[in-house]
Amino acid sequence: MTAVIDWADRFSPFGKRAKASEIRELLKLLDQPDIISFAGGIPDPKLFPRELMGDVHAEIFGDEATSNMALQYSVSEGYGPLRDHIVAEMKSLGVECTKDNIVITNGSQQGLDFLGRLFIGPDDKVLVARPTYLGLLQAFTASAPTYGDIAQLTGPTPVKAKLAYAMPDFQNPSGTTMTMAEREALLDGARRNDVVLIEDTAYNKLSFDGPLLPCLMALDIAREGSIENSRVVYCGTFSKSVVPGLRVGWIVAASPIIQKLVLMKQASDLHTSTLAQVALAKLLDRLPADHADTLCATYRPRRDAMVAALDEFMPEGVTFTRPGGGMFIWVELPEGFDGAALLARAIEEERVAFVPGSAFYATQALKNTIRLSFSATCPDKIREGIRRLGALITREHNSMTQARSA
Repeated sequence: MTAVIDWADRFSPFGKRAKASEIRELLKLLDQPDIISFAGGIPDPKLFPRELMGDVHAEIFGDEATSNMALQYSVSEGYGPLRDHIVAEMKSLGVECTKDNIVITNGSQQGLDFLGRLFIGPDDKVLVARPTYLGLLQAFTASAPTYGDIAQLTGPTPVKAKLAYAMPDFQNPSGTTMTMAEREALLDGARRNDVVLIEDTAYNKLSFDGPLLPCLMALDIAREGSIENSRVVYCGTFSKSVVPGLRVGWIVAASPIIQKLVLMKQASDLHTSTLAQVALAKLLDRLPADHADTLCATYRPRRDAMVAALDEFMPEGVTFTRPGGGMFIWVELPEGFDGAALLARAIEEERVAFVPGSAFYATQALKNTIRLSFSATCPDKIREGIRRLGALITREHNSMTQARSA
């Protein structure tokens, strides 16, 4: 009989470190109709521009020259007209740049992967928030960095780090937004400590309660005079504001950074799908000017429903964020709770799913935290799901209190 190969022993150090995302595993729960899922931060498919996408593809395939171009190899930097759209988008945010400052990626996740491999090596320090985006931690696994708290960057003590990562608007997972003072302090710290700052803007189109504050890159360019002097690297995506399935994102940065990223793109996958880029560029030409308002008109009542239900059904000692946009609410439970253990009971007893908060910490995870997403669930189901979850947490809290007093 042939011996079974021990594949685990043959994997590289990166292969051995790589592990499944709790969120990706939880997305499988969406196939179970009786589960009320607050797990994946996914757009509502009812908001996808299906008819416009159909029109765009009909136009592409109705013209031989256009279809041949869309089905052919393309340049690694990205489709020119799409980058023109991004130049205009960045200008509206106060960032003056050219196409030479832009590379198209397969979603912003690929951008984070490239930036990790470009800037950091084993044991280099990366500064992140507590909690931070789980996808960043996964993307940087290959580089094997160490992690520190981004709060160190704004403190009086010098810090030696290669990168800092921030999501200033409606952060995943906390839903929080940085104030103007916090943005300025972060830029001060990045300059003082000579740290490259990655700005992730995945949710900036989903602002429910007013206009956005200036992005970090715009503030830094105002200080430094040019994007070529900015230490901010801007990561954008069309996944939350248009459609995630096209897998199109972008990076804006000083041209020497973009030149290196283009080389990485060539080595990785040559270029992002030409068809996806052409279709997206044509779709952006057709999207109504109030498209973002339409998204917010759907998501805002869901945010409101979840906040109201948490206020009504959560027991004393539970705290949570009240986001001004995005897709997430961060919940901190009383001491003694374990989000992962609570999830198992929530699924079994109440048919409710969420993401345990410990997944979002680079170090020293707070286990008594959970992340809730309101984006893909209607207000009535949100209320019912939070009612069930609140009942479970109340039972568990009462049990803990009785055990401590016994």
